[in-house]
This record gives sequence, structure tokens and C-alpha cells, in this order.
Amino acid sequence: MTSPKIISGLSALTDLYGVLLCDVWGVIHNGREAFPAACAALAGFRAQGGEVVLISNAPRPNAGVIEQLDRLGVPRESWSLVVTSGDATRKLLAARAPGPAWKLGPDRDDPLYEGLGLDFAELDESAFISCTGPFDDEAETPDDYRERFKGAVARGLPMICANPDIVVQRGAKLIYCGGALAQLYEALDGQVLMAGKPHAAIYDLALAKAAERAGQAIDRSRVLCVGDGPRTDLRGANAQGLDALFVANGIHGQEILASGTLDPAMINHVFETEGVTAAWAIADLVW
Repeated sequence: MTSPKIISGLSALTDLYGVLLCDVWGVIHNGREAFPAACAALAGFRAQGGEVVLISNAPRPNAGVIEQLDRLGVPRESWSLVVTSGDATRKLLAARAPGPAWKLGPDRDDPLYEGLGLDFAELDESAFISCTGPFDDEAETPDDYRERFKGAVARGLPMICANPDIVVQRGAKLIYCGGALAQLYEALDGQVLMAGKPHAAIYDLALAKAAERAGQAIDRSRVLCVGDGPRTDLRGANAQGLDALFVANGIHGQEILASGTLDPAMINHVFETEGVTAAWAIADLVW
């Protein structure tokens, strides 16, 4: 496995890439506050003529993510487009309308279902599960759903998971996401369908929207995926044959930056464990 090349700033790559597919949570904010240096780096890339597509595993359509970005103070000049797992997942849900579905997740994710013609029911009366995350991600763990999932698997119910992330950092705390529930469901021999990272649908959608904005086809050799999640951001980039920039000070920051500086050996260890690669690595996303 080839080790990624360590760079000190995104400015080193502006001649190589014209489009960034950039992760959101963990790279440009932590759910509580924006990262000014990361936002400035993306704005700098755009100022050099590049396009920045924020590609998020948020289980809601992009309007909700844009509202959150504005609320957290992420400047509009830092991004060109926003594409979410929710956007890509709506096609999977629409194909199963009217359901009914068991809606697993907090009410804040309800915009995912607007206009799809889906009906909802209790789990024992549903045709499938639509999962955006735990009902209470501050308190619940996947194991809280184990017994309910066993019954659903026994009935042969598929799960559509709108957020493949396992965990995400909210402030200083790691919380479980929909992907952790999907992981348990699969471990119980349940069928799971996903459209977000690392799956192809969200990349197809992001590149199609970038091409529409540019008015021409996107040269995939000049597309760079940026993210902190090996299982989602890097695995997705690898599957698509796209270069990746790994932001170390995210989900694995405590391991890789334990000494206070970026540890290439720890990066390689994480990559080998997860079976992923990246062309580049950086401690934090900066210009």
C-alpha cells in the first residue's frame, strides 16, 4: 500500500484538481461551530477557479444542510453546490411508495419524505424500514434496537438507510448515526440499501450536478475527494477511481495526532485496517 503524500495546505493541489467533492461534518464544522481555516481554504480553491461540491451523508435534502451551514457561519463563497445522502436516498424511497414504512429517526429528518407519497406505520405493520439515525442520538446506542431488528429481519423487511456514517463528532462528543444501525441490521442478516457515501449514487448525483453547473462533462482525473472518514469518504473515492485527500484531524484525530503532529505510521495503520488508500493527507484542511 502506497502511503499518502503529506501536504501542508490545499493550495499545493490547485494546479492538479478543478473540482472538490468535500465532506462537511468533521472537515468544515463539528456540528457546533464552523472551522474558519477550512472554510477559507475552500474559498481559496474557488478563487483560483475551482468548484467545491459539498457532499454530505446528512439524511435530509440539501436545503436543510444549507440552513445549518448558514447558521454555523460557513460562508457561501466556500462552496458551489451541496449534495446530500438524503437527496440521493429519495429515489430509493420513492420506488417503494406508498410503503408503509417504519420511520426510524428524529423528527428533524422529516423533510426527507416530503412529496414522496409514503405512508408510515408501526414496525410490525410496515413493509420496510427507513432509517435516518437513532430516535435520540444523544442517548441511544445501536444495541437499543437489537430486539426490534431481530423481529424485522425475521419478517424479511429491508432497511433503507439515509445516512451511512457510523459516528459523527458533535462538539467534542462522538454520536451514533444511521450507519451504525444499518451495520447491526446487516449483522443480524438483514438487507440494507444505501445511496450515500461510500455508495455510487451520491457520487453520480454530485458529478452530474457539477457537470450541469459547468456546462460540460467533468474530467474525473481532476476531481479530488476530501474527507476524514475512511469507511465513507475514502472508500467511496477508491470505489469511484477518484483521488482523495484525507483530513486526519477528524474521526481518527486522537489516534493519528496523539503526539501533537501528524503521524504517517498511524495513517498507514488506519488505512490498512480499513482497506483504503488516499493520494494525499493533511492534518487539518487549511489553505
